[in-house]
Order: sequence, then C-alpha cells, then structure tokens
Amino acid sequence: MLFRKKLPVSWLIVGLGNPGDQYEGTRHNVGFLVADELGDRGNFPIQRLKFHALTNTAAIGDQGVLVVKPVTYMNLSGEAVGEAARFYKLPPDHVLVISDDVDLPLGRLRIRKGGSAGGHNGLKSVIQHLGTDQFPRLRVGVGGKPHPDYDMADWVLSRLAGEDKKVMDEAVKRAADAVETILKDGIDKAMNRFN
Repeated sequence: MLFRKKLPVSWLIVGLGNPGDQYEGTRHNVGFLVADELGDRGNFPIQRLKFHALTNTAAIGDQGVLVVKPVTYMNLSGEAVGEAARFYKLPPDHVLVISDDVDLPLGRLRIRKGGSAGGHNGLKSVIQHLGTDQFPRLRVGVGGKPHPDYDMADWVLSRLAGEDKKVMDEAVKRAADAVETILKDGIDKAMNRFN
C-alpha cells in the first residue's frame, strides 16, 4: 500500500455556514456543503474540533490544505479563520472563503481575488479578523428572495428543496471543482472557467 507524504498546510479552505441540525441544507450553509463535498471526494471527514471550527488537513492536488467549517455561527466566522491563518502563518491570499450569495442567481458561481463583504456578515467577520478584504472567495448563488416583503434572514435560512435542491447539488459539485482548479491552476484560470 502506498502512503502519500503529508504536505505542510499552505492554504485554508473555509466553508461558511452555521453549525447545528436546524441549519443543515439551508441556503446560508452552502459553504459547509462545498467543504463536505471536498471531504467526501478526498475521503477526509471534516470533524476535528480545532480553531473554533471543524477541520481536517488534506492534500488537494499538490497543495496541503486545512479545510475549515467554523462552529462560531456565521457572524463570528472570522474568529476561526483568523486563528487558523495565524497558526499556519498563511497570507490572506492563501485563505479561500466559500459563501452563499443572494445577489447571484441560484447555482451561479463567482470567484474573486478580494473585495467587499457585499453585506454578508460572515465575510465581514473574516475581513475584520484578517485585517484585509484581499483574500480569494468563491461565492455560490442562492437566488434572491422570492418577494420584496420576504424577510432576508428567513430566506437564507430556508432549506433547499425540489428543483432548487437539484440545482444547488450540481452547483456544490462545480464549486468543489472550482476549489480544485484554484489550487492546481491558479485563481485566474479558475475565474475564466467558472465565472
């Protein structure tokens, strides 16, 4: 049997979401879904509690990564991200954050090298704890609220079902492909392929 040499962690892959059964399968937990897809593909369950997050180290391509699912709830996600980045001495451009985006159509992906939080409280927290907005992010569209009077919190915390769930299941697979492309070929090639 061949064992692959463990690679030093050179990237954080952060899936944003909220811990707890009541949030599983919701629009706001798309980051967790992508992190779990990566773990399933590589056979590395993300379940070790460290840095206020569920984590696991893995090799994706030829990169050593720490996959992180903060357990601090969305608005405090930056605590886990900042702690892990400092521990591994990683620059912000090696912290890839995966989040939901209500401004993108359901299932659409958008990769950026940096930028504002765009009203997303998880990204605001990460920006605060990294001290910069110049870190890569992969946003997964969860669609806008169906009616202007619909409460945004209710919308992002609603469970995906029916056709929406099918579209999101495919988007999660494409998002995991995008993460692998970023790590293997760089963010520019991933932006050209997935945006």
